[in-house]
Amino acid sequence: MKSNIGGFDKYFRLVAGLVIIALGILFQTWWGLIGVLLVFTGTINWCPLYLPFGISTNKARPEDKK
Repeated sequence: MKSNIGGFDKYFRLVAGLVIIALGILFQTWWGLIGVLLVFTGTINWCPLYLPFGISTNKARPEDKK
């Protein structure tokens, strides 16, 4: 599984995920589960929704391209 999430994308997912989880708990809705998904994908640096579209926000270093 190759990383397809870069630095800004990772931190955005983590922060947004935590906010959505908190709002889901505060308003007692199931929307907090979306926050769990964002935190999970941000933690493992891989998003399955990026695969079909060929998206990668991870800037590969030159030594990784070998």
